[in-house]
Amino acid sequence: MPAGPESLPLSKQIAYAIGQLGWSTLVNIVAVALVYFYLPPDTSDLPQLITGATFFAVLNAITLIAASGRMLDAVTDPWIAGMSDRSRNPRGRRIPFMMKGGLPTALFLVLMFVPPVSEQSAWNIAWLVVVQALFYIFLTVYVTPFFALLPEMGHTPTERLNLSTWISVTFALGIILAGLTPAIAGGLEGALDLSPLRAFQVAVGSLGVIALVCMYVPVVALDERRYSSGTPSSVPLLPAVRATFANSEFRKFVVSDFAYFTGLTIVQTGLLFYVTVLLEEEEELVATLLAVMVVTSFLFYPLVNLLAKKMGKKPLMVGAFVWMALVFLGVPTLGSLDFSPIAQAYLLILLLAVPIAFLGVLPNAVLADIAEHDAGRTGQQREGMFFAARTLMQKFGQTTGVVSFAILTTFGRDVGDDLGVRLSGILGFTLCLGAAIVFARYDEDTVTAGSRLA
Repeated sequence: MPAGPESLPLSKQIAYAIGQLGWSTLVNIVAVALVYFYLPPDTSDLPQLITGATFFAVLNAITLIAASGRMLDAVTDPWIAGMSDRSRNPRGRRIPFMMKGGLPTALFLVLMFVPPVSEQSAWNIAWLVVVQALFYIFLTVYVTPFFALLPEMGHTPTERLNLSTWISVTFALGIILAGLTPAIAGGLEGALDLSPLRAFQVAVGSLGVIALVCMYVPVVALDERRYSSGTPSSVPLLPAVRATFANSEFRKFVVSDFAYFTGLTIVQTGLLFYVTVLLEEEEELVATLLAVMVVTSFLFYPLVNLLAKKMGKKPLMVGAFVWMALVFLGVPTLGSLDFSPIAQAYLLILLLAVPIAFLGVLPNAVLADIAEHDAGRTGQQREGMFFAARTLMQKFGQTTGVVSFAILTTFGRDVGDDLGVRLSGILGFTLCLGAAIVFARYDEDTVTAGSRLA
């Protein structure tokens, strides 16, 4: 038997990353399509499935539903992380949880888009509340242990950066797959003579099956005992949560990460509206735009990896936050500029691709550094808790993005009445600039001092 865990070969790194392709597809379907599916603009052929009435002037049903889906996360994320960190399962601390979480996560995602009534109904609201909550519970069962494997299988900063790069690729591919939803629906509508509603549901179901298969690739391919350096933690749940948030560098990281994911989700949720309302183009253009954004960001991944090793991760992340903030300022101008609307759409996407490349690769590597530094300082390996706390705040950010955009739609979401859609750019600018200011205080030198030469 080897004295320590083996380094993860390239084939196993890719197998690990494919798991992220699966769950990324699912969460990005929610980000791209949920609001559009339940509260479509007037230009869409989809029926409105829930009331668009507002409460307290700015809240509507979809904002309240999206927010309710995160109420359980404050309990389930640290709970699953604590159980995973303390697990003594002979197959490992992480893989058994992923095995249990994959199937129900995919199932409940599909069911979110299969409401019981095909027209506006209170039953659809109740259905979405329950099914969305179950989706996020089982997503936690899979995703929190999945991320905890990264610092355990990446034994040096370079290995962790490489793993982070691979899962950034597959997360981006998940965005592409999710973005294909309206295009697949359009194709099915004509080919199979389906209604727009049914075609959309079949499209989501097809992508859900693909995502499910991807989520089980690392479950089958990885021998956690062979490659992981993790050992069970002895810290009880509540002290582990307190110790995680007591880490000042982690707090700086997670606040900036929350702001980034809120801004990113605003873009994803808003893109269908940017295309169909502000630019007055067909919704199928969204899939092409997302594909162009992801492929363009791929071109920058080798540069990100190289620059991070030479310059460190902090200055690159701060610069990416600022760049993304500036791109957001272009959203209010869409459709009013004196050149082709399609060219405006591509310009926005190409400019977004650059910061998304940097912010796709670097954050997971930064958090793995923080978790390793904390383990060396405290003697307790709580990787699951660190990544659970990050995942919780990331999900809060995604929900805040969906809720924020949905609130803004009450100020106008249709052609000629689009103020709410345009205001999303101002909100995104504010969030990303705030992320840059917070992360500028991160002390990278202290966190990586013990392993800088590894």
